Amino acid sequence: MSAQTRILGHILHAYGRRFRLAKGSHPITLTFSVTSRCQSRCLTCHIGDKSRKGHFKDKPDLSLDEIEKIFKSLGKLYFFNVSGGEPFLRSDLPDIVELAIEHLKPGIIHIPTNALAPGPIEKGCREILQKIRKRNIKIPLTVKPSIDGLGDLHDKIRGVRGNFEKLEETIIRLKLLEEEFPEFHLELGTVISRYNIGQLSEIEDYVHTLGVQSYRNEIAEERAEFFNKGDGIAPSAELYEKVIQRFAEEIRRHVGKKRPLTRLTESLRLTYYEFAVKILKKRTQVIPCYGGISNLHLNYNGQLWPCCVLGYDKPLADLRDLNYDVQRAMKTPQARAILDFIRKKGCYCPLANQWYSNILLNPLALARVILNYFFIDLRRKRA
Repeated sequence: MSAQTRILGHILHAYGRRFRLAKGSHPITLTFSVTSRCQSRCLTCHIGDKSRKGHFKDKPDLSLDEIEKIFKSLGKLYFFNVSGGEPFLRSDLPDIVELAIEHLKPGIIHIPTNALAPGPIEKGCREILQKIRKRNIKIPLTVKPSIDGLGDLHDKIRGVRGNFEKLEETIIRLKLLEEEFPEFHLELGTVISRYNIGQLSEIEDYVHTLGVQSYRNEIAEERAEFFNKGDGIAPSAELYEKVIQRFAEEIRRHVGKKRPLTRLTESLRLTYYEFAVKILKKRTQVIPCYGGISNLHLNYNGQLWPCCVLGYDKPLADLRDLNYDVQRAMKTPQARAILDFIRKKGCYCPLANQWYSNILLNPLALARVILNYFFIDLRRKRA
């Protein structure tokens, strides 16, 4: 089955679920926070601080056996996003990804990292790529180190002295790995906050000197997952719009040299940036949100969330209490009530991971992606 056919099937099912015409949970995307542990002490996220203080000790990370049961109950999807904490602190991360490949059959795997352990990160990536190659399948693996500033600013925002130097080492190691494994993609990502929005141009310029295929940025959010509600970390909508317009132009300027998959991803991001500005200004869902339908978030402790923004505040279920059965969890009154809350626009946010799916599920927004893609392609051919 082609990737396009698989995604179309998920889209049709999501429509059915939203209007209560389809049964079962068949998301396009699963995000799995594999651990609560993190070495960072970010100004924009308090998971690392909470972890150091023992906040998560009463509920350990899911074991491989538990993870396999959950994956079996979930079935096939397309995007498998790993999250944390810091994902590479789990030495069995390659085994987790292998279980995902076996049971979820993802078309794309994505893993972010704080880049604080260059050696283990390279080792983990290599092991994952070897497992993919051993199965004789072609699944793109994208790993995204965070870059929230240059030099001391990055270290300040991430809360660890010397983080930027380790980031540079991680980039060097992963670029070499990219040469060895064609299915491996290195990208960099920035969380735009009030702490770094003034240096975003310099960050972009630096990234472009590295020869990295893909660079994305997302606006800082106050999420239940990050324990940062009320911190006021996001820049104003007006300032974000001004900065993002320049960033969008940079994407158009450089994307013609990218691989087709990257070019398609960038056209989706251009559309997302347009919607992110509208959401911040209007403070509502500007197109319908499919959180809990198109996307699910599995937390390290077995909680199932509609998204990481609602997270601990509105969990769908605790899978450890339901024999690790996702389908059973989605039939509970609690899960149905939360899906209704989202459907009735009880919340809004510019969460990129969710909004990529929302765009795919909205015909007008998807048309915008297609226009962006061909506009980019035409620019490349004229150059």
